[in-house]
Amino acid sequence: MNLRESILPPGWYPRNPSEISRVLSPFKPDRSNGNSIAASNIVAAGNTLAAVAPHAGWYYSGETAAKAVASLDSPASTIVVIGGHLAADNPPLIALEDAVQTPLGNILIDKTLRDLLKTGLNAREDCYKDNTVEVLLPMLRFFFPETPVVWLRLPADKSSVTAGEIIAQCSQKLGSAVCVLASADLTHYGANYGFSPKGSGEEALKWVAEVNDARFIEAVLSNEPEAMIERANRERSCCSAGAVAAAMGFANAMGTYSARLLEYTSSASKSGECPDSFVGYAAIAMGRDQ
Repeated sequence: MNLRESILPPGWYPRNPSEISRVLSPFKPDRSNGNSIAASNIVAAGNTLAAVAPHAGWYYSGETAAKAVASLDSPASTIVVIGGHLAADNPPLIALEDAVQTPLGNILIDKTLRDLLKTGLNAREDCYKDNTVEVLLPMLRFFFPETPVVWLRLPADKSSVTAGEIIAQCSQKLGSAVCVLASADLTHYGANYGFSPKGSGEEALKWVAEVNDARFIEAVLSNEPEAMIERANRERSCCSAGAVAAAMGFANAMGTYSARLLEYTSSASKSGECPDSFVGYAAIAMGRDQ
C-alpha cells in the first residue's frame, strides 16, 4: 500500500489513541437521537453537507474543529478534506496515495472519486508538506472510522467555488453520499504575522473578533462566496479561503444553502492575558435547514 505518512511534529495533535479519545469523546454525537452528547450547539447529525474547521494545533483549536467535524452527515460514503495555503491562481493539489496515516490507524483514500476529481479539476499531485489536511485526519478517523477520504488543497480564488461544484457533480455521478470538510483559520494578527492595523491588546482582539473575522463569517453565512474570497484576500481575514469557497460551492450545488456558526474563538482564549499575536478560529456547518 502506498501510504501518505504523517509529517507534522509532536505538539500539533496527540499521538496516543487514548489521549485522542479523551479530547474528542465529549463532542461525539449521539446518533440515536441526532444530538451531541456534550455540546448543544453542534448541528444535529444528518443535516450537514459541508463544514469549516480550523487547522491550528489541537491545543488552540482542537475543540472548535471537533465541533465542525462531528457535525458532518454520518452516512457519508466519502469525506473530501480540503486544505489550502495556496495563493490565487495556484493549481489544485491532490494526494495520490492509497491511504493516509493517523495515530488511530490508516484511512483509505477513495481512489474512484479522487481520480474523477483529479481529471475534473486538472489537479496536480500534492507532494508538499502541509498541516491543513493532516491535522484534521485523526478527528475524521475517530468520528467516522470506516469512511474513506480524498485529500485536496485549493487556491484562494473564485475557481475554488467551481471546484466545489465539480465535487458535487462527481458525487452525483457516482451516486455517493459525499461530505466536504474545509480547513481554514481566520485572521492571523500581530507582530508574528506582520499584520497589526489596530495596534495591540484588547482593542486589537475586539476588532479582529467583531469586525475583521465577523465580516468574513457574515459572507459565509449569507452565501456570498465571491465577497468571502475578496474579504479574505483584501482584509487578511482567512488562511485557506479556497477551501471555504469549495465548501460553499459544493453545498450550493447539492441543494438549498443554509449555514450556521457553531463556534467562534481565538488562540487568545488559551492565554491568561491578551497576547501580542493571535489567530481567529470558526466552526461553521453548511447544509439543509441548519
